[in-house]
Order: sequence, then structure tokens, then C-alpha cells
Amino acid sequence: MASLTVVSGVGGKLPAAFLLEIQGYRLLWDLGAGPEPGVKPDLTKTGQVDAICLTHSHGDHAGALDSWQQLGSPPVYATELTWQQLAACPVPARWRHSLPLHGQCAMGPLNLFTGRSGHSPGSVWFHLPVAGGITYMGDWSCESLLLPFDRPPRARWLITDASYGDRNQRLDQQVDALVQAARKGAVVTAPLHGRGPEMALRLRSQGLPVVLCPQVREEVSQLLAQNTLPAATALALLPLLREPTPTQWRPDSIIVAADAVADSGLAATLSQRPEFNLIFSSHVARGTRAFEMLQNGLAQWLPWNVHPPLDDQLALIHHSGAEQVIPAFVDPALCQQLIARTPATLNWQRHFMLSSRWESFA
Repeated sequence: MASLTVVSGVGGKLPAAFLLEIQGYRLLWDLGAGPEPGVKPDLTKTGQVDAICLTHSHGDHAGALDSWQQLGSPPVYATELTWQQLAACPVPARWRHSLPLHGQCAMGPLNLFTGRSGHSPGSVWFHLPVAGGITYMGDWSCESLLLPFDRPPRARWLITDASYGDRNQRLDQQVDALVQAARKGAVVTAPLHGRGPEMALRLRSQGLPVVLCPQVREEVSQLLAQNTLPAATALALLPLLREPTPTQWRPDSIIVAADAVADSGLAATLSQRPEFNLIFSSHVARGTRAFEMLQNGLAQWLPWNVHPPLDDQLALIHHSGAEQVIPAFVDPALCQQLIARTPATLNWQRHFMLSSRWESFA
């Protein structure tokens, strides 16, 4: 027998944790915390697992690794880039295993396929050729210039990132709005290991002079060091590193800075200075500096896609041939167009019995 249990991640903007049990092997996909303060998966009924696989390093997918021992201290799998970003996590080195960015990896009786998900450096989706195919997208986007997206294989079951619900605005439109808002000076905030380099690249391509905080500068250097970008894209990034880091930050500069909600990094420092114009674009949780500033009219929020808009979501469902779709990380009330337009059955429950046949979906 095989089963899928949603430990966390369905019904709202909740941390990711999805448990698969296939012929006695128990595999946990992601182990997140947040994004709202103090929210973690309830692991009291999960028991021990044989392995954990992480799609990427962001907190809502990997922020509950301090519960690793509670799950039996299993091996944890992630891409090399993700492990670099999680260097300080509590999983000992001997239990850290590497996943390919695009390939396959044997674990127990399973053969796990991976592909790049276009969300953050090192982020991947997972696919298992069982029960007609099961794909878990983690967080994904196919709009990035810097982060490749590999289309997953066909699968009967699809757990997809539905963070934006029915939102259907394209990133190119959002870039235009951000350019206008930032033209006279702004601190454009970005999450660690996220959209910062792309924001800088796109703003610069619109003729704006951009400077980087030390964190985002390091992320640009890491992207270039991978030597996987198209030559034209790499050449467009290089001038960002030639701009020296200022000794004094000016409010009329266009600064791309971490972190996304101004709780740390240069964004936090400049958020305390009223002459700086802060622009947020990520999910803003209660209790963050960004939430406080937006509530008091001290900053602005503009969208920047790092999750799929509705048209891309529908295209993925069509491409995958999915019959059963589990929309993750979203309130179902925000998915009325998705519900109306998808050819698949959408599922919001927590437990599913699966066929255990080792087959792909032809």
C-alpha cells in the first residue's frame, strides 16, 4: 500500500511538510516553519521517517529542521546549493546527502527524480514514478531570467505551489511598476537566497543605477561562480559587481537589500531611517518590521512573482496530465478561477490512499 499525508501546507499560507509512505518506506518532503511567527508542522502523530528531502532552503520549507531528531534522525537530502545556504542548520554533516539539480537519486526502494524549479538558487521539484506518478513542485516559477525551470514529467498526482491563488499578473508588468516606484530612490527588499539578483538585473536593464547590499552582492557572485548562466545573462550581471559597496547609503540610491521583511540585514538598518523609501514584495507576516511599516503607511508593497500566476498553473496541470491536484500554500477561497478552469480534481483533504504500482503516467 501507499499513502500521502499532508502534515502541513494545505489550506492556507502554511509551512511545507508532506509525508509519503510507499511499501513501508516513509519519506518526508520538506520540513518548514512559518511564514507566520511560531507556526510549525504538528509532528506528534508523524512518527519516525526514513528520509527527508528538501526542495530549497527558505524557512517555510526547511525552517523546522530543529525537529529532525523527533523524526528519528533520518538522512536529509538537498541540493549542494541548498546545503550551502543551510550550513548552520542542526543536521550533522554525516546525515546530509546531496540531490542533483536535474537527475535522479536512489533512496531506499525509491528512485527520486528532480528538476530545477526556478524559485531560488538550488531549488528543485520531486517526482516519483509510483501510483501513476507523484510530483511535488515545492515553490516554483517559470518567469525567472536567472533561475532555470525544468518541466516535470507527466504524473497522475500533482502537489503544486498555489501561493498566488488566482493572481494572474505577469512579472514583466510588475517590473514596470517597480521601476516607476523606485526611480527617485528606494530600498527594494529581497529574501535571503531569493529574488535579489534578478531584481537588480531587471532594474538595471531598465536604465536604473542599482547598488547591492553585501548579502545580495554575494548571491550575485555565487550565481556567476556556478558558470551555468547564458553568456549574455552573465555579462549583464557583471556590472552589478563592479559598482563598489557604498561607505554611506543614500536615500536617492536604488538599493537591493536583504532581508525581505526588514527584520535583518541592511534592509532592517535602513528601515529605521525615515528618509529611505522601502518597497516590499514578499509575503508579509505579522510581527515583522515590514508588517509594522506597511500598517503605519511607512513603506509600500508591490508584487514580484516568484510563484506561478494562474495561467502558468493551468499550463503545468495540462502539461503534467494530472488528474488529482493538491494546491498548496494558499487559502482555497483565493482559488475560485483555478477551481473553475482546471481539468483536474482539486483536493484539500489531508490523507490520500494511493496505488503502490511502480508505474509512470503514460
